[in-house]
Amino acid sequence: MVSSRTLRAILVYTGIALLVLLACYYGSRPRGIHLTSADLLVQDTLGYPPPSRTQDWRALPGQWQQVPLPHAPRPRMVPGSGDAGLLPTQTSWYHFTLGPEQAAPAGAYIYVPRWKTDGELAIYIDGRLFYQTHANLQWNGSNRPLWIPLEEAAESTPPKDILIRIRHVRGIGGALSTLWIGDYRQLGAAYYMRAFFQAELPYISSALFLATGVFAFLIWLRSRRETLYLLYAVMTVATFLRVMHAYMGADRLPVSDAWFGWITVNSVGWTVLITHLFLTALHHHHVRVLTWIIALMCVGFGGITLPLFEGTTDATIISPLMYITMVAVGSVTFALHILWSRRAGTLEGAGLAICGLLSFILGARDMLLQNNIINIESLFVSFYAQISLIIVFCQIMLSRYLKAMKAVGEANVVLVRSLAEREAELTASHQKLREVERREVLFQERQRLMQDMHDGLGSSLVSTLRMVEHGHIDEADIAQLLKGCIDDLKLTIDSMEPVETDLLLLLGTLRFRLQPRLESTGIRLRWDVRDVPPLGWLDQRHSLHILRILQEAFTNVIKHAGASEIIVTTGVRDGCVCVGVTDNGQGFDVAATGAGRGLGNQARRAEVIGGRVELLSGPQGTRFTLLLPVEGAAPQQSAAD
Repeated sequence: MVSSRTLRAILVYTGIALLVLLACYYGSRPRGIHLTSADLLVQDTLGYPPPSRTQDWRALPGQWQQVPLPHAPRPRMVPGSGDAGLLPTQTSWYHFTLGPEQAAPAGAYIYVPRWKTDGELAIYIDGRLFYQTHANLQWNGSNRPLWIPLEEAAESTPPKDILIRIRHVRGIGGALSTLWIGDYRQLGAAYYMRAFFQAELPYISSALFLATGVFAFLIWLRSRRETLYLLYAVMTVATFLRVMHAYMGADRLPVSDAWFGWITVNSVGWTVLITHLFLTALHHHHVRVLTWIIALMCVGFGGITLPLFEGTTDATIISPLMYITMVAVGSVTFALHILWSRRAGTLEGAGLAICGLLSFILGARDMLLQNNIINIESLFVSFYAQISLIIVFCQIMLSRYLKAMKAVGEANVVLVRSLAEREAELTASHQKLREVERREVLFQERQRLMQDMHDGLGSSLVSTLRMVEHGHIDEADIAQLLKGCIDDLKLTIDSMEPVETDLLLLLGTLRFRLQPRLESTGIRLRWDVRDVPPLGWLDQRHSLHILRILQEAFTNVIKHAGASEIIVTTGVRDGCVCVGVTDNGQGFDVAATGAGRGLGNQARRAEVIGGRVELLSGPQGTRFTLLLPVEGAAPQQSAAD
């Protein structure tokens, strides 16, 4: 919530702004010809016939009397209706004679600060109809000052006679302020300042308030549990309806006088009810009896004045009684809310209740002005208290909105912190898992190398050692066996190099190891290797199987084939990559040697990695083929030598 210092600052700045505006208002006093008295003729009439085109004030029947201005008789109610069902009305004629010392200057205007009537107004200049209202009879824009240019009032001479005709409901009364005649420099500032304070300022404030209500309503649509935003939005609508009579009516309204009066008069009670509910939601002190009293007041007055049936009481006729009741109930309500807000420590609620109470106190003063008890040239001041009420409303909602945004920001900070902590935990956990995985890979690789060296190199060395111990082998055979052990060790080391699914890289490593041995035996190597698809499953574990299979093929050629040339080829067949080793040796009977230990080991190793071997031999030589699958992971079981 907003701090007490912030709320006080807002109220102080608002008060200063209003004081500045009032200083501008009183500083723009009108100058020129000031008419402070008039001759008055009052006639009882029926209905609202339109004014005539011309009117000679001397021809009007009745007794003229001089009255001071402003002239504002106290309203009195006269029951019943006129003849033929026509509404009993009264016509007040105000006549002004302009002497030579009051001659209107060139480009003159008539400025009337205020006029009041539940009817129509017409102005005659030198006997001719010069101006008349064309709006509704009741809501006719009488709160707006009149600003009438006199350029076309007389053809060649300044106007001498001004006759003002005001027709109104009999008994309710009309009123007329003093008149001013002067040019734009003398009266322009006074007129525009008066129009701003009487009509424009209430309209601007209520329109801005309504705009914030639309925003609050949109927030409520997203979060239905926040009823305070809904109450705020409804409050802006009620306030806008309440002050419509202050700035509307200069043009004809789209609704009847009865409906317009029902809306604007009853909206006072609606404002009391909504503000009561709003304050209750702030300090959480709910008195159901008070809520029912306000609600019954709104329903009761709204029901008896609802203009749906003929003969229903017009809200404007009994508006004094309604206003007195609403002001009394509203004042008590806001006084109680001031007490409850202070007890709950809700400074904003107390400020809002104070503004509401102030608006009703000033509203009582405006009732006196409306009923011609105080000077009618005064301003309606309850609008200014309403502006402070609007400001406090907006401040409350803004503070709640900013508080919600701050809470969201803090929640985001907590969420970011939690995510960072969780991310750090996941990173640490991932690092631990990677370390465990690395150790597991090293362990498996160590186990593989140990198994492979035990089954391959170790077995060969043990066999050689036993043969030496028993004297069954000469030095040449020992050297040959040791060379085989060294080649086997080199293959084991080469299998540890990363090949990254590249079979050609693995074959190139094999060529680098075996070509010197082939050259030492006089066998020529032809390398006819072409690009083949990558083997996604090829890794260090499977590389050794391929190297041993091909090493066995080369060893067989060297030992048994008696060949002079070996050709290594690659290709693709039936979804497999083919590695061929072909020699031009003497060949052998495959059926007779198919169960041999060397060919059996090659077949088992190929099966481990998901492949197979093929062997074709004849008088022209032997072709050994290793077929490796392109797709699919190879089995990961071990093969024994």
